[in-house]
Amino acid sequence: MRTVLLLGGTSEARRLAESLAGRLRVVSSLAGRVRDPRLPPGEVRVGGFGGVEGFRAWLLANPVDAVVDATHPFAATMTATAAQVTAELGIPFVVLRRPGWVQQPGDDWRWVDSVSEAARSLPGERVFLTIGREELKEFAHLPQWFLVRSVDPPVGPVPDRTHVLLDRGPFTVDGEIALMRAHDVDVLVAKDSGGEMTAAKLTAARELALPVVIVRRPPLPDVPTVDSVAGVLRWLGTDVA
Repeated sequence: MRTVLLLGGTSEARRLAESLAGRLRVVSSLAGRVRDPRLPPGEVRVGGFGGVEGFRAWLLANPVDAVVDATHPFAATMTATAAQVTAELGIPFVVLRRPGWVQQPGDDWRWVDSVSEAARSLPGERVFLTIGREELKEFAHLPQWFLVRSVDPPVGPVPDRTHVLLDRGPFTVDGEIALMRAHDVDVLVAKDSGGEMTAAKLTAARELALPVVIVRRPPLPDVPTVDSVAGVLRWLGTDVA
């Protein structure tokens, strides 16, 4: 049975592990940034590899036939590490990236290239931050009021005027509208993560005529890339439906 290392943590990675269960040996690797992650079927390892040298050492000690990167679209460091090391070792490698969100009529999106640029570009005073918990320090010095939503409590410094909401998607449009109205939000900040799990906030912002500061994805290395679980299955040459 062929062995696939699946760099996961996304809903697509879980669906891929489910599709491959019983057909291939899948080892799913999670970064460990969420305290209570939704575990995929099969073998699971949790925690980082220790950079390029650590990832190379792990692959040499745990031979695999292919590596699939289905990490978050903003996990640029892991993707770059995997691309470099698999190329050095001659291991087939593919990146699974779901499509980004597409702006719709009525949207007021303000594109930026980084979270730090987003912090410098806030067109409002009551800010709904949906960027995860690890980059809140970029906003810590700002005087605005912030609603911060994340799966786990924030790490590091946060703005003085912050209300933290611990929650996990999927979210509904009605729920997002009610949340934004209840907190009198006047601007949304998001990363272009794509997918349906958290897209409702964008529809809610459109219906409420709120601006959205949205962070562009980091560029991908020059590697094979697909945008769906089915694309990975075809790349692996499986007959899994």
